[in-house]
Amino acid sequence: MSDYANGKLSGPIVLLGRILFSFVFLYFCWDHFNGRDLAYAQAAHVPAAKIVVPIAGVLILLGGLSVLFGYKAKLGAWLIVLFLIPVTLTMHQFWAAPDPAMHAAQLQNFLRNTSMLGAALLITQFGAGPWSLDASKRSSASTSSVATPAR
Repeated sequence: MSDYANGKLSGPIVLLGRILFSFVFLYFCWDHFNGRDLAYAQAAHVPAAKIVVPIAGVLILLGGLSVLFGYKAKLGAWLIVLFLIPVTLTMHQFWAAPDPAMHAAQLQNFLRNTSMLGAALLITQFGAGPWSLDASKRSSASTSSVATPAR
């Protein structure tokens, strides 16, 4: 049986996946607070952009950190889902792009977001994996609940 099949590599592979997945959200969340994404949202006529953009930044910051550390990762992934659905549908409308270059760029962004949405949905169901704070909390809870024999 391979190392992957018996789970020896599961921990580091899932950890690497969480790091790579979280990186994009943690990297770009700062643009929600420095005005860059606010200007983009206002140009796209997002209603209440001054309120919505910082809230979106908080969602991806908290969701990204949660998934990265594997602490309440299912909840963190739902925060990312909550961010991705409206952003993907409102900010990356490739079908309404006025020219071929913009169509291609928005299609690429739309597809990138849908793939990240798929990954986030997987995390909402399967959690953060064995090398996570969630898993260590579960294992410490199960070992502490084991009754010790009386002497």
